[in-house]
Amino acid sequence: KSRNITDSETDGMKKIPSTKRETAAAFLKKVAKEFGFNSNGFSVYLNRNKTGEILSQNKTLSLLKIKHGDMLYLFPSGAPSSSGEVMDTVQEDEIDQYLAKQDGKIYRNKDPQLCRHGALGKCVHCVPLEPFDEDYLNHLDPPVKHMSFHAYIRKLTGGADKGKFAALENISCKIKSGCEGHPPWPEGICTKCQPSAITLNRQKYRHVDNIMFENHTIADRFLDFWRKTGSQRMGYLYGKFTEHKDIPLGIRAEVAAIYEPPQNATQNSLELVDDPKAAAVDEIAAKLGLCKVGWIFTDLLSEDTRIGTVRYSRNKDSYYLSAEECITAGYFQNHHSNPCRLSRDGHFGSKFVTVVATGGPDNQVHFEGYQVSNQCMALVRDECLLPCKDAPELGFAKESSPEQYVPDVFYKDKDKFGNDVTFLARPLPVEYLIIDITTTFPKDPQYTFCSTQRFPIENRDILGEIQNFHSLATYLSQCTSTAFLDIVSDFHLLLFLVTNEVMPLRDSIGLLLDAVRTSNEDLAQTWKKSEQWATIEQLCSTVGGQPSSSLGYGAMGGPSVPASSSAMWSCLHCTFMNQPGTEHCEMCSLPRS
Repeated sequence: KSRNITDSETDGMKKIPSTKRETAAAFLKKVAKEFGFNSNGFSVYLNRNKTGEILSQNKTLSLLKIKHGDMLYLFPSGAPSSSGEVMDTVQEDEIDQYLAKQDGKIYRNKDPQLCRHGALGKCVHCVPLEPFDEDYLNHLDPPVKHMSFHAYIRKLTGGADKGKFAALENISCKIKSGCEGHPPWPEGICTKCQPSAITLNRQKYRHVDNIMFENHTIADRFLDFWRKTGSQRMGYLYGKFTEHKDIPLGIRAEVAAIYEPPQNATQNSLELVDDPKAAAVDEIAAKLGLCKVGWIFTDLLSEDTRIGTVRYSRNKDSYYLSAEECITAGYFQNHHSNPCRLSRDGHFGSKFVTVVATGGPDNQVHFEGYQVSNQCMALVRDECLLPCKDAPELGFAKESSPEQYVPDVFYKDKDKFGNDVTFLARPLPVEYLIIDITTTFPKDPQYTFCSTQRFPIENRDILGEIQNFHSLATYLSQCTSTAFLDIVSDFHLLLFLVTNEVMPLRDSIGLLLDAVRTSNEDLAQTWKKSEQWATIEQLCSTVGGQPSSSLGYGAMGGPSVPASSSAMWSCLHCTFMNQPGTEHCEMCSLPRS
């Protein structure tokens, strides 16, 4: 006779031979030997929900009413006892925790024409709708093609079982390891270890429903690089995820600043290089209550940079994202995965967004937001997707080789007769991988960083916009505001204070970052009295060629120019560093004072 034992941690099942006269103690010893546990390392239950534990070890199996073929459930001791408890240990993002507690239903008023009941009654015409109701989403203005991720979760966890067995599975394109019945690939493969073929479909949900820049200044300063050089530019978006109330249980990515990492760029290309300051930037952002929410890049061809017109470089008749850009977006999304308690892996999908600054039909710059689907993320993570050299809108699913097994990738489309046909993804239209996201600016601008002056942006040396103590002295001399908090409330200035090589303030700037995060002028004034700020003032005075009392961050004083004519000077208008002895800026031709 045998009893089936399933290990809830691995979903493995093994048959344990036994007799009905066998004691529970002897039976449990067989279980321990079969699964490789010590005698105290596990518990066995009659039911999956951890009820009916086998405790009376001297009783026989027949007395415990355990019969031939019964299914028993093993839980390792000291470990989470079910997949649900494994999921509960995942620390989800704050916005996910908040939305999980919300009702999410779409409440409707009584219809004056269709409802025939009292004020307290409900009927099919006014009963609340679920957040994933497709008909409701399609009739919004504009229509919503993708439900929010939390609405999708509600759809999964609805029904009679309340989602007790709901789980989100991450796609794998790799051969499962540990299969011992045959030689490893390429000599052998079997149905147990072979990854399933993938049929691409347009994802019905999206992890982020809206991207909002806090104000136009953030985007304009980013575009200035292209305007001045004609070269493309890339930056990381820092901000936070908030509730997007226009869509049921929606999430909005709010952008507060753009950090521009080291890069090599031309009119037609972008190449990122190693960034030694990357970890410090993330650390500063975290202390400011921000995180990396996405990336932005330009794809602009100039018609007339003087009035800001651009050529319509990508549209519905060409492509939205190229295959190479989809692969890059997938790479970033895989590196910024979304913590999720419904996934056995502890993560599912990503909130990391992609924004393209490109030309619109009106020859003005437009900002288009996207993500790539979870299927695309899997193909990129497991190195199964390639770009096509001659057709940017097409990708190509790799073919298997002795070094790598690649599952077949298909997509469905209609042929010239209107019939649904399945095609092998060689090549592949990348529109199957893309989810578009509305990108907006608020009617009333918001400012996480409220400084009215502009400290030079990092890694723009090619423009003559250099971050050093001379440019800091110039910046401070331009700040006529008496509020110290307003002066230091600039993301790029704070990065310079922390990462400069002369006097980095890595360990002593926490109070100032707290002041900026909470908009607390008293905290800022307290930090201003510190020894570190006094040293910075002295450095600015020495390098800038002017006494500290003349800098505009004091109680008195306004804009001023360096006293020495033998030092290089920074233009007050464009911050270009000019040679000594000149009276007009070489870059913008405006006067020195």
